[in-house]
Amino acid sequence: MRFNLNWKPHKVFYGWWIIAACFLIALYTGGVIFYGFTAIFEPLINEFDWSYTQVSFAASLRGLEMGLLAPVVGILTDRWGPRRLIFAGAIITGLGLLLLSQTSSIGMLYGAFILVALGMSASSATVLTTAVANWFHKKISLASGIMICGYGFSGLLVPLIVNLIDSYGWRMSLDILAIGMFVICLPLSLVMRHKPEQYGYLPDGEVKDVSTQENDTGMKQVLEVNAKPVQALKSGFFWHIALALACQSMALSAVITHVMPFLGSVGFSRTTSALIASGIPLVSIAGRLGIGALGDRHDKIWVTAGCFALMSLGLLCFGFLSFTNSWLLIPFLILFSIGYGGNNTMRVSLLRETFGRQHFGSIHGFTIGIMMLGTIAGPPLAGYIFDTRGSYQLIWFIFSGLAVAALTIIITTPKNSTQTI
Repeated sequence: MRFNLNWKPHKVFYGWWIIAACFLIALYTGGVIFYGFTAIFEPLINEFDWSYTQVSFAASLRGLEMGLLAPVVGILTDRWGPRRLIFAGAIITGLGLLLLSQTSSIGMLYGAFILVALGMSASSATVLTTAVANWFHKKISLASGIMICGYGFSGLLVPLIVNLIDSYGWRMSLDILAIGMFVICLPLSLVMRHKPEQYGYLPDGEVKDVSTQENDTGMKQVLEVNAKPVQALKSGFFWHIALALACQSMALSAVITHVMPFLGSVGFSRTTSALIASGIPLVSIAGRLGIGALGDRHDKIWVTAGCFALMSLGLLCFGFLSFTNSWLLIPFLILFSIGYGGNNTMRVSLLRETFGRQHFGSIHGFTIGIMMLGTIAGPPLAGYIFDTRGSYQLIWFIFSGLAVAALTIIITTPKNSTQTI
């Protein structure tokens, strides 16, 4: 069924409604699945007496499935559009949360997280960013920055999830969050549309095709780059971006998963730890919007390198943090959060500008797949360090060095050759 969206010019461009839907989907799924997991970390350990490494591995299984499926999901998004994928993903994720609430063994925990990961793959950042990239070109940095801020605002859900768990227990809380997945994400999926041309639009709401050469005006023909996935995968530009972001993902996933256990281990209360956990994505909003604006005005590679420098300094502050020098939480929150938030926007902008939008979902999916290698490794590595040393300090210093390595990879990125494609 095809809807007529060819409204009059004074109406709001439908792409902005898609951004609003993507923003809300990102807010809920990010808060519940990604940032909110740290809230059930300690309740699981307390009830079942599992090790930090064992519980951390559940987060890695989530990343494993999402990583393996990301390229496939990207290809499906390019072919089918985002609506069917998000609708199915919301159902599967909700069912996974219901199964997770019934966990009675470590195997059941892992199985539930695999199911959650399958659902999240169909409604992940690959699908949402592809939806936005299809509807915007000139305003892609602004549009993607706004959409990605949904993940930043998802930090608001962390204290709510903590209070929910403290009031009703982690099992009932997961049941409530599963119902929220059905009630919130299913209707929002129906707002999604594939490409604007199917509904009489052009990207950004343009009213004429600027890619056609105008007669007798001397204007230059404007052509949009549309690289195929195989061309992107042969590009050194792609691999430098993907590998640097994989380093970021390793540190980010470990921090997000272990932030509350870490703060608890150095003397902070559960309430304070929850506020810090929610503050990380909230402060990242400044990076998602502000760094995106810088990327429109300056060299995107150097802006991205600056983000890695901020992350490295933030992780150093995290490593030296203790209850007696709690002031280090402030520079950690500012530096680390703005750094990774900015890079999330720059990832979309770099890929969209360099490889075009025709196969954006596929190329972004391969990028996410590589990034997930870091996401998989980060949480259990941090858990293993704590289990063996009784302290997280060493792993934060290691990740600070890893951010420097990512910076080096970025600044040595070769010039892209796909502009001639």
